[in-house]
Amino acid sequence: MFGLPRAAAVPAAAPGLDDPAKKEIAMKLVSSAENSTLDWKAQYSYIEDIGDGRGYTAGIIGFCSGTGDMLDLVELYADRRPGNVLAAYLPALRGVNGTDSHDGLDPHFADDWREAAQDAAFQQAQNDERDRVYFNPAVQQGKTDGVRALGQFAYYDAIVMHGDGGDATSFSSIRRRALSQARPPAQGGDETTYLDAFLDARVWAMKQEEAHSDTSRVDTAQRVFLRQGNLDLNPPLDWKVYGDSYHIG
Repeated sequence: MFGLPRAAAVPAAAPGLDDPAKKEIAMKLVSSAENSTLDWKAQYSYIEDIGDGRGYTAGIIGFCSGTGDMLDLVELYADRRPGNVLAAYLPALRGVNGTDSHDGLDPHFADDWREAAQDAAFQQAQNDERDRVYFNPAVQQGKTDGVRALGQFAYYDAIVMHGDGGDATSFSSIRRRALSQARPPAQGGDETTYLDAFLDARVWAMKQEEAHSDTSRVDTAQRVFLRQGNLDLNPPLDWKVYGDSYHIG
């Protein structure tokens, strides 16, 4: 035993955003921006038209009647709970998809959404659609690019707000704009430099639309963590959105 070199300890990889504790932080961060509270689980019943041209915005991630993700959610819920209170709105949701119209939804859709939100099956459907459409793709792309939890969250927050369609302000377009300025770690670049470029591209995208022109969810939240070098998104976290202060200990 004597004289044998000791094997160097290999540090464990820091947990990604899909680590349960990190995911909970991500949900709270998004909720602070979307709903002005850290209590994201209280948002299953949230629903209103915020006047952004996307019709009704609802639920834990802002599913919209005008963008198709609300339709997908209600279809999933109907598959799992046939005859539920929202199933009757499926024809109307198909009809208003791509518009800001409430045709066939008013006057009772909002009340029925809130009723459905008391059902654990609807809550689980919201969780599952959030993960399928937004969370899992963002985390996977972040890992592919070699960014840690903060970068994965920056991707997630972007895809939540902008979606991942083909337009110039979609998540993929934001990422391409960033890649034109800096390389991610997976391509040999510096992580902080790349995330700075990504947040710059995100701010540009937000300013293209009046409803999203307040960029504090980047400026006084994500950029703060980046300036602190908190690439693993470790608590304690202190940030502001729309002038309100938040803390995770």
